[in-house]
Amino acid sequence: MKFRKEIIIILLVLVSLYSCNKSDDRLAVSSNNSDNKNALIESKVEDLLSKMTLEEKIGQMNQYNGFWDLTGPAPSEGAGAKKYEHLRKGYVGSMLNVRGVEDVMAVQKIAVEETRLGIPLIIGFDVIHGYETLSPIPLAESASWDLEAIKKSAEVAAEEAAAAGINWTFAPMVDISRDARWGRVMEGAGEDPFLGSRIAEARIKGFQGEDLSDPKTIAACAKHFAGYGFAEAGRDYNTVDVGTSTLYNTILPPFEASTRIGVRTFMNSFNELNGIPATGNKFLQRDILKDKWNFDGFVVSDWGSITEMIAHGHAKDGKQAAEMAANAGSDMDMESYLYVEELAGLVKEGKVDEKLITDAARRILRVKFELGLFDDPYKYCDLDREKATLGKQEFHDAVLDVAQKSIVLLKNENNLLPLKKGNQKIAVIGALANDKTSPLGSWRIAAEDETAVSVLEGLKQYNGNEIVYAKGADVSTGETVFAKELTINTKDKSGFAEAKSIAKTADVVIMVLGEHGFQTGEARSRTEIDLPGVQQELLEEVYSVNKNIVLVLNNGRPLALPWADEHVPAIVEAWQLGTQSGNAIAKVLYGDYNPSGKLPMSFPRNVGQVPIYYNYKSTGRPNEPAPGEVFWSHYTDQSNTPLYPFGHGLSYSKFEYSDLSVQANNVEKTVTVSFNLKNDSKLKGKEVAQLYIQDLFASVTRPVRELKGFELVELEPGEEKRIEFALTEEELGFYDNEGNYTMEPGEFKVYVGGSSITVLEDKFDLQWEISQ
Repeated sequence: MKFRKEIIIILLVLVSLYSCNKSDDRLAVSSNNSDNKNALIESKVEDLLSKMTLEEKIGQMNQYNGFWDLTGPAPSEGAGAKKYEHLRKGYVGSMLNVRGVEDVMAVQKIAVEETRLGIPLIIGFDVIHGYETLSPIPLAESASWDLEAIKKSAEVAAEEAAAAGINWTFAPMVDISRDARWGRVMEGAGEDPFLGSRIAEARIKGFQGEDLSDPKTIAACAKHFAGYGFAEAGRDYNTVDVGTSTLYNTILPPFEASTRIGVRTFMNSFNELNGIPATGNKFLQRDILKDKWNFDGFVVSDWGSITEMIAHGHAKDGKQAAEMAANAGSDMDMESYLYVEELAGLVKEGKVDEKLITDAARRILRVKFELGLFDDPYKYCDLDREKATLGKQEFHDAVLDVAQKSIVLLKNENNLLPLKKGNQKIAVIGALANDKTSPLGSWRIAAEDETAVSVLEGLKQYNGNEIVYAKGADVSTGETVFAKELTINTKDKSGFAEAKSIAKTADVVIMVLGEHGFQTGEARSRTEIDLPGVQQELLEEVYSVNKNIVLVLNNGRPLALPWADEHVPAIVEAWQLGTQSGNAIAKVLYGDYNPSGKLPMSFPRNVGQVPIYYNYKSTGRPNEPAPGEVFWSHYTDQSNTPLYPFGHGLSYSKFEYSDLSVQANNVEKTVTVSFNLKNDSKLKGKEVAQLYIQDLFASVTRPVRELKGFELVELEPGEEKRIEFALTEEELGFYDNEGNYTMEPGEFKVYVGGSSITVLEDKFDLQWEISQ
């Protein structure tokens, strides 16, 4: 059987070469070249596998964290010595957190020059929103709704990381989450599966480019498969318990979109699903990912998640955990040490089929060949390229571009913004205004502290106004290191007096408040999502002496801001915007960039509403009854609506929607939705026009609204444009509770506007069913 398979691969190569030489069609040549390359890779993978021992195949499934100073002597005792020996034997397929050309070269030389087969390592790193030059945190980038800018951001991250020896990132995180308490919302695209899918595709394209062997690209990793964003109570690593409708229609779509766009790796998640930890979940990894979706890359565990199945109460010991994970389809063990220690014995005992080991090794080797590592194991190890690439000016220009596009104008009463550029005294208040580290956000482990442009620095580049600054109060005290929790300042108000003093005589007060960059991210869940520490008191004290306040928010999650919304005239959601943070914020505040961002997550009125999201299901008692009656779905102390809805975002321009038309063509099986969008102002601006649908009656109930289209439109003053969307089976269908995609005839509503609370609506009757 193996001989026949090799013959078939050789024939495929010959056929591809013949077809490529005979064709005059450039598109066909391009396609055949790709097929030819893939066939050649498959042939090389099979040839290498035929030479490998069982232990060497298992070695490819083993990933170690960097475990010694690579410029010093090799470890001679303890766990480090054992890992070093595994590396020299070819029992390590990947290393993570080894970065910089010098260090990557050192480990790669051992793998290539000291092992029997010389198989190169794939080097992984958390390039989440940049390497050294940082873009906004992913949630902030998602607020741009600008897929090209997001793609460019990932391209910058890939090129810079690749120059430092990295060829694999553990990004993008495509988990959908509705719970602002969960710290890792900062790492994703928010609450909506349609927007999340498009952003996942953009990021993967940016990381991987058109050709993975290009030395400016790196392999991407869709994570966390699956359900991690639905951790109960928003507490990181917690249990997930969701129904199949939520799984298929909300959680899985961005992952499936990732496979369609060609992502090369997946990472499984820490949580359980239906009582089975994701790492050992065959239903997820084999039945759906590898069989139904035909994914041919490889799956890596999250850090230590194989051994964590013991703590879950699913595996009795490490040996059983390794058996479960390998059988379920987890191809690479990140830092559990269990595959390299247990799998060979499990194969000999007949508990793990060697074919599964071979398949896992094949998938890992395939990606290494695609990266070009076998052609040149040191292609990512060029000291001159590293020096010339890191921190390039064009990277700073690109991250500034996406940073200003990520800012969301939440409120702007009496046109307080944009600021005048002269003859004003501006008081700037808040520790975050003068902070050059917090704006970098979480997950920026290759960036140095104090490298962000602060808000104060950005504002001072405009010389026409008098700028005065007072800290007011610290957000946090103590350590600001990734592995340590921040101590929030809940007592020190000694700076309040100075802040009030400068505010009294100012024309405008800019208050920069929010979360420190390390208050969101992994393991940073919160039960309170208001302004941390004494910042709310500071805001109210300053307001008592000057109501002309612009509140600039620095945060990594939606915050509950009911007091600010009621009292403060202008509120700017500026997130944690990365290296060029202060410059981007200043450009928006002064009107050199007209804000165009829209929220990718709903902002609650208070934490008691969480999780809150726009695409909820109707209940049996959805409508408010007669006054005084209480038996309907509501709170007795708060509205059901969010403070700021999904898709919300203002501009210095004013946009009007009109003349909605919906035409259902039941022959061509399309629904055309068109409308007019006008810039009814004297300032050029951009608007994210949004299209939502509602399937009114279905065999599985559908949400009250679902985003199914958006377009970023730039209009000159007074300009009007006709916008058109086409709805097909892809947008109009849904997954049933068995995971089958279906579409049912019936009545639909269409909504169009600048947020999920839209302006225009219409109906149409769908008269066709999905093609089988």
